[in-house]
Amino acid sequence: MRSRGNPHKLRSNRSLQYPISWIRNPDASINHPKQILMMFSEFTRLPTVKRSDFFSKKDDSLSCLVCERGCLLKPGQVGVCGTRVNLDGSLYTLAYGDLSSVESRPIEIKPFYHFFPGSTALTFSTWSCNFSCPWCQNWHLSTMRPDPRKATYTPPEVLVRMALRSGDDGLCASFNEPTVQLEYTLDAFRLARDRGLYNTYVSNGYMTELSLKRLSEAGLDAIKIDIKGDAHVYREFLAADVRVPWRNAELAKMMKIHVEIVFLVVTGISDEENVYRDVIENHLKYLGPDTPLHVNRYFPAHKYHLPPTDLSVLEEIRRLAMREGIKFVYIGNVPKSEYNHTYCPNCGRVLIKRYSYTVIENRIDKNGKCPYCGEEIPIIM
Repeated sequence: MRSRGNPHKLRSNRSLQYPISWIRNPDASINHPKQILMMFSEFTRLPTVKRSDFFSKKDDSLSCLVCERGCLLKPGQVGVCGTRVNLDGSLYTLAYGDLSSVESRPIEIKPFYHFFPGSTALTFSTWSCNFSCPWCQNWHLSTMRPDPRKATYTPPEVLVRMALRSGDDGLCASFNEPTVQLEYTLDAFRLARDRGLYNTYVSNGYMTELSLKRLSEAGLDAIKIDIKGDAHVYREFLAADVRVPWRNAELAKMMKIHVEIVFLVVTGISDEENVYRDVIENHLKYLGPDTPLHVNRYFPAHKYHLPPTDLSVLEEIRRLAMREGIKFVYIGNVPKSEYNHTYCPNCGRVLIKRYSYTVIENRIDKNGKCPYCGEEIPIIM
């Protein structure tokens, strides 16, 4: 049964803006706006602090255009995500090149199952998030705010060289919400594209249309969007609008960006039939039958500790999604599941066999077709 209340619910965008002193020194006692601005004038000289073009002016305030939170920031205020600040009438990011993690990982772990199977991507992240999911698996990254004084700066060209040196096939912005490091990923992706690498995002999909357009122009090749549930789940737990990630998923496909959807089925929140029916309906409405849907198992984490998702629920969601017309439905976070494999939607034969995040066998022919019946398979090889 769905909870009637959520102790972790966000109140509103406006009430979640923090004074600058919150980042520099949570215990600081600063009362005068000029004093705050004087403290932060030094930040513009730090390498992880960089002016952003993603804002519009409204009187003495700035409206952040990075994500659909649309934070309205007065001088000296930081947005919901803790990475954008109004400093002297301009918007600055506090997390440019401040990487919390860099690691070469299989593309399947994102998960991308229909995008260069068997390849690897140099995966990187920064700090913080524009959502506050109580069940967040990477809460140790998403709940931390960047501190430019202590940051270790990694220039985008160094990141690209690391990927080339390690033999990776591309870059992936992941682990925490990549939109909060939008400016850095734009610069890194342009460089990576010029060196023949692909570029991917693992995202909650809550960026603005402007941000998505700029990412496409910079060379974003694929995006995996996490869908949290129906309108109630977004409103109650995230103070967000469910229409935004679906809109962006549809726009990404229109921009020729490869799209895959993950639906994390959280016990007691999104494992109810009305929720997952809504996800399936919207998937078909916005993306059609060929876009992969990953139905993923939840495990207790952060502030949410109900038991892991019942496997029978995941299998029921998969059966329903297939019956409604989605051709490629996977069950994730269950390493030995037979539903990690890619099956031909026409003849039903196994085409890509996986164990966990490893491709064991790929039988799709060089023309992208099933070798048994000739069905064209929508996978980028």
